[in-house]
Amino acid sequence: MNAKVETPEYRLDLVKWLVVIALVAAGVIANSYYAELPLWYRVPALLVAGLVALLIATQTAKGAATLALLRESVVEVRRVVWPTRPETNQTTLIVVAVVVVMAFLLWLLDSSLGFLASLILG
Repeated sequence: MNAKVETPEYRLDLVKWLVVIALVAAGVIANSYYAELPLWYRVPALLVAGLVALLIATQTAKGAATLALLRESVVEVRRVVWPTRPETNQTTLIVVAVVVVMAFLLWLLDSSLGFLASLILG
Protein backbone atom coordinates (compact mmCIF):
# COMPACT_ATOMS: atom_id res chain seq x y z
CA MET A 1 0.00 0.00 0.00
CA ASN A 2 1.35 3.30 -1.03
CA ALA A 3 -1.20 5.67 0.39
CA LYS A 4 0.04 9.13 1.11
CA VAL A 5 -1.55 10.95 3.95
CA GLU A 6 -1.58 14.61 3.20
CA THR A 7 -1.16 16.77 6.23
CA PRO A 8 -2.49 20.28 5.91
CA GLU A 9 0.04 23.04 5.71
CA TYR A 10 -0.42 25.91 8.09
CA ARG A 11 1.15 28.98 6.62
CA LEU A 12 1.48 32.35 8.22
CA ASP A 13 0.49 31.09 11.66
CA LEU A 14 2.24 33.98 13.37
CA VAL A 15 0.34 36.50 11.27
CA LYS A 16 -2.95 34.75 12.01
CA TRP A 17 -2.28 34.83 15.74
CA LEU A 18 -1.37 38.50 15.54
CA VAL A 19 -4.68 39.18 13.78
CA VAL A 20 -6.52 37.23 16.49
CA ILE A 21 -4.78 39.24 19.21
CA ALA A 22 -5.52 42.47 17.35
CA LEU A 23 -9.22 41.55 17.03
CA VAL A 24 -9.51 40.74 20.72
CA ALA A 25 -7.66 43.91 21.70
CA ALA A 26 -9.81 45.99 19.36
CA GLY A 27 -12.93 44.46 20.88
CA VAL A 28 -11.81 45.30 24.41
CA ILE A 29 -10.83 48.84 23.47
CA ALA A 30 -14.01 49.42 21.48
CA ASN A 31 -16.14 48.08 24.32
CA SER A 32 -14.66 50.57 26.77
CA TYR A 33 -14.57 53.43 24.23
CA TYR A 34 -18.23 52.98 23.34
CA ALA A 35 -19.33 52.34 26.94
CA GLU A 36 -22.10 54.93 26.62
CA LEU A 37 -23.84 52.90 23.90
CA PRO A 38 -26.52 50.46 25.02
CA LEU A 39 -25.38 46.96 25.82
CA TRP A 40 -27.48 45.36 23.07
CA TYR A 41 -25.32 47.16 20.48
CA ARG A 42 -21.98 46.26 22.01
CA VAL A 43 -22.63 42.58 22.78
CA PRO A 44 -23.42 41.50 19.18
CA ALA A 45 -20.40 43.43 17.90
CA LEU A 46 -18.17 41.71 20.44
CA LEU A 47 -19.67 38.31 19.61
CA VAL A 48 -19.01 38.83 15.91
CA ALA A 49 -15.43 39.96 16.58
CA GLY A 50 -14.93 36.96 18.87
CA LEU A 51 -16.31 34.52 16.31
CA VAL A 52 -14.10 35.96 13.57
CA ALA A 53 -11.08 35.69 15.88
CA LEU A 54 -12.05 32.11 16.73
CA LEU A 55 -12.43 31.17 13.07
CA ILE A 56 -9.03 32.64 12.27
CA ALA A 57 -7.47 30.86 15.25
CA THR A 58 -8.83 27.49 14.09
CA GLN A 59 -6.96 27.91 10.82
CA THR A 60 -3.63 27.61 12.64
CA ALA A 61 -1.79 24.45 13.65
CA LYS A 62 -2.56 24.93 17.36
CA GLY A 63 -6.18 25.76 16.60
CA ALA A 64 -6.62 22.63 14.50
CA ALA A 65 -5.01 20.54 17.24
CA THR A 66 -7.38 22.07 19.79
CA LEU A 67 -10.39 21.27 17.62
CA ALA A 68 -9.20 17.70 17.19
CA LEU A 69 -8.79 17.39 20.98
CA LEU A 70 -12.32 18.71 21.52
CA ARG A 71 -13.76 16.24 19.02
CA GLU A 72 -11.91 13.35 20.67
CA SER A 73 -13.11 14.52 24.09
CA VAL A 74 -16.73 14.44 22.94
CA VAL A 75 -16.23 10.89 21.66
CA GLU A 76 -14.70 9.84 25.00
CA VAL A 77 -17.50 11.42 27.02
CA ARG A 78 -20.02 9.43 24.99
CA ARG A 79 -18.15 6.22 25.86
CA VAL A 80 -18.33 6.83 29.60
CA VAL A 81 -20.67 4.57 31.53
CA TRP A 82 -22.38 6.97 33.91
CA PRO A 83 -23.59 5.66 37.27
CA THR A 84 -27.29 5.32 37.93
CA ARG A 85 -29.04 7.51 40.48
CA PRO A 86 -29.11 4.78 43.19
CA GLU A 87 -25.39 4.11 42.66
CA THR A 88 -24.67 7.82 42.97
CA ASN A 89 -26.73 8.11 46.15
CA GLN A 90 -25.09 5.04 47.69
CA THR A 91 -21.59 6.27 46.88
CA THR A 92 -22.40 9.71 48.28
CA LEU A 93 -23.68 8.22 51.52
CA ILE A 94 -20.56 6.07 51.86
CA VAL A 95 -18.33 9.12 51.36
CA VAL A 96 -20.31 11.14 53.92
CA ALA A 97 -20.11 8.28 56.44
CA VAL A 98 -16.36 7.91 56.00
CA VAL A 99 -15.87 11.66 56.39
CA VAL A 100 -17.92 11.69 59.62
CA VAL A 101 -16.01 8.71 61.05
CA MET A 102 -12.64 10.22 60.13
CA ALA A 103 -13.65 13.57 61.61
CA PHE A 104 -14.61 11.85 64.86
CA LEU A 105 -11.33 9.89 64.95
CA LEU A 106 -9.26 13.00 64.28
CA TRP A 107 -11.18 14.92 66.96
CA LEU A 108 -10.59 12.07 69.41
CA LEU A 109 -6.87 11.99 68.57
CA ASP A 110 -6.57 15.77 68.85
CA SER A 111 -8.38 15.81 72.19
CA SER A 112 -6.24 12.97 73.54
CA LEU A 113 -2.98 14.61 72.47
CA GLY A 114 -4.16 17.94 73.87
CA PHE A 115 -5.01 16.29 77.18
CA LEU A 116 -1.60 14.57 77.29
CA ALA A 117 0.15 17.85 76.49
CA SER A 118 -1.73 19.63 79.28
CA LEU A 119 -0.72 16.88 81.73
CA ILE A 120 2.94 17.13 80.73
CA LEU A 121 3.08 20.93 80.69
CA GLY A 122 1.04 21.25 83.87
